[in-house]
Amino acid sequence: MLGLKLPTDPRWVNIVESNIEEILTDHAWCEQKAATNAITLITNNPELTDLVTDLLALAKEELDHFEQVHNLIKSRGLVLGRERKDNYVNELYKFMEKGGSRRAVLVDRLLFSAMIEARSCERFKVLSENISDKELSKFYYDLMVSEAGHYTTFIGYARQYGEGVDVDKRWKEWLAYEASIIENYGKEERIHG
Repeated sequence: MLGLKLPTDPRWVNIVESNIEEILTDHAWCEQKAATNAITLITNNPELTDLVTDLLALAKEELDHFEQVHNLIKSRGLVLGRERKDNYVNELYKFMEKGGSRRAVLVDRLLFSAMIEARSCERFKVLSENISDKELSKFYYDLMVSEAGHYTTFIGYARQYGEGVDVDKRWKEWLAYEASIIENYGKEERIHG
């Protein structure tokens, strides 16, 4: 369904398990950034009522996920660390169209968002199936389902508002680009690392 070209090696979970505090802190900040991204899309496109309505719900859900991760951190006697730089997302950002029509920029921002959600969903699936911690296995399974919904929301709106843009062609370009950069990741205890 997601179309990702390069799956995450399940051995990445061994790296994650070596530092649960780090993966949880990184994950918390990923959720915060996802909420901020949805709000940015709303801010830039207030006239698109259906988009605003759905992204408000999505932003609230992302903040709820941030809270859930923070509660997990606290329940384990850990502390939320400082925000982490997400090199994967920064590399994806470089690929995003920043010129052209307002509509083309919107569509590419939606595809950028769908790409992040797709990879997050895939990573949560790998975690849910391979992590030995049963609480985290269930937690990441539940979040995987949610991320799949977010991916569908973003890709759906890209298609809805993609008049004049070959959305399927551009999505294939995103998938190819993502495959070219993701091979450099999966070596750290980070959601995208």
